[in-house]
Amino acid sequence: MTAPALLPPSGRRIPAPAPGAASFPHHRATLRLSEKFILLLILGAFITLCFGAFFFLPDGSKHKRFDLGLEDVLIPHVDGMGRAGPRCDLRSRIRADHERALQEAREKLRKSREELRAEIQTEKNRVAQRLRGREAAAPPLPPVPVPRPGGVDDGDPGDPRVREKRDKIREMMKHAWDSYRQYGWGHNELKPLARKGHSTNIFGECKMGATIVDALDTLFMMGLHDEFRDGQAWIEQNLDFSVNAEVSVFEVNIRFIGGLLAAYYLSGQEVFKAKAVQLAEKLLPAFNTPTGIPWAMVNLKSGVGRNWGWASAGSSILAEFGTLHMEFVHLTYLTGNPAYYQKVMHIRKLLAKMERPNGLYPNYLNPRTGRWGQHHTSVGGLGDSFYEYLLKAWLMSDKTDTEARKTYDDAVEAIERHLIRKSNSGLTFIGEWKNGHLERKMGHLTCFAGGMFALGADGSPGDKAGHYLQLGAEIAHTCHESYDRTVLKLGPEAFKFDSGLEAVAVRQNEKYYILRPEVIETYWYMWRFTHDPKYRQWGWEATQAIDRYCRVSGGFSGVKDVYSSNPTYDDVQQSFFLAETLKYLYLLFSSDDLLPLDSWVFNTEAHPLPVLHLGNATLPGSESRR
Repeated sequence: MTAPALLPPSGRRIPAPAPGAASFPHHRATLRLSEKFILLLILGAFITLCFGAFFFLPDGSKHKRFDLGLEDVLIPHVDGMGRAGPRCDLRSRIRADHERALQEAREKLRKSREELRAEIQTEKNRVAQRLRGREAAAPPLPPVPVPRPGGVDDGDPGDPRVREKRDKIREMMKHAWDSYRQYGWGHNELKPLARKGHSTNIFGECKMGATIVDALDTLFMMGLHDEFRDGQAWIEQNLDFSVNAEVSVFEVNIRFIGGLLAAYYLSGQEVFKAKAVQLAEKLLPAFNTPTGIPWAMVNLKSGVGRNWGWASAGSSILAEFGTLHMEFVHLTYLTGNPAYYQKVMHIRKLLAKMERPNGLYPNYLNPRTGRWGQHHTSVGGLGDSFYEYLLKAWLMSDKTDTEARKTYDDAVEAIERHLIRKSNSGLTFIGEWKNGHLERKMGHLTCFAGGMFALGADGSPGDKAGHYLQLGAEIAHTCHESYDRTVLKLGPEAFKFDSGLEAVAVRQNEKYYILRPEVIETYWYMWRFTHDPKYRQWGWEATQAIDRYCRVSGGFSGVKDVYSSNPTYDDVQQSFFLAETLKYLYLLFSSDDLLPLDSWVFNTEAHPLPVLHLGNATLPGSESRR
């Protein structure tokens, strides 16, 4: 058998030796190569020594022979007589600085490793203190009328049986929070079986307390005020964004900025607004790209950004750069700084000018060239919340941002035409468009769309409100089937509609459930708009399944196979379980006057932000849309 080609570090391929040929080169050839290599090393060292002598010998005639002609530019003459007193002074200063630097280097080399580490730590502490002082000395934010829509607590359902279920969900929230408080406090998330903190690269591996920030508004609306105050105290004392950490712009925006803004609007505590603005300023360098489409990741200290290596030749992701509008509009409203609003509106204008294949938005866009990447369109992962934020931008503007509404309607029309289909048994599903054909697979993330269609039904063009409310109901039914066809009555990560299988996961890596909220989110929106009791019934089935199969003594964990009667745990209590899943369940069993939808709009992490009733006023940096 012919030996494979060899691949050296340079990446070029070396042809493999022919069959029967010697495996190693002749010894004499090796010796000759070694002698040549040594001679080359000696010659290189000699040349380096010569150049070093020219650059570091004291001032003399050799300098003049190799004058590059830059002195007249860099060192000014005092007069035209050739006297160069200042030039000599400058050279003397340079030489003195050089000697001083050498002396400092010698002193450093004499120190022990422990002394050097102590000096480095002292300098890092000094820089961090200076940064904190700069933040503390920042001018106060301008006073603006803060929306206080009401409906931020209580929501008693009246019916004792419904109240009992709501109380159970509140108890589950307390168990999740208390476990995190005991075993993972300050960490981003919790490993409930190992009983220790957990983090992922989306938070830069730093202890930023993601669960604390994400859970604050859920604690507040459930009346868990002692727990809320504990979280507030941690944020006041420990939440520091001047860290050398590379974070996901999208995740930090929806969880941290969204969570902090929601906590501010619910409680009125200024610390949450101040922290949100501090973090937002750290995210702005991510927009420093040739197109203004932000990088996926940004270093909070250096401001250097980059994209995920796996994302279609360095592209930015539609659901990430398209899920900033709600939070950034509120930042401009609260601070008076037009930069936030202008950044997200620039993204919208750029997308409006681009051609879209079949009217669909591909999931990838290159921030350097402004061109689409791979033509893959999804209403699930990579695309989902882009469409959600178009609709919610309109709702949050008190339905004055008609441009956002028109963009949403056009996108949904293309989605209906190319992605939404019925299975052989009549289940409505949303597939994914890949390389010119439809993949008949739907993800758990896509199940949010049922609630989105219901939320956007009112105001639909052509008197199609009833159509979109019905479409939302059909998606809710399909997603419930994906739960009901498993052993645990919890939905898989993705499920297919082909080869005789419907609403069932096929691959092992699609059978897990990680405490996701999207199906329950759709149940809640459908309940709000229809009050059909089946949505509360389905929500209670999910509640019981989560409590039975995901609850452990140290919190709640995802499971790896929803089709197994003895599943193994993934040992992660996701922050979104407290921010979204338990919040939507609690709202499902509350009255409609708790966070009413005509006053509040939920971001994609379920953080409620108030509708901005601006009247004839405009945001700084914007033009009137009336």
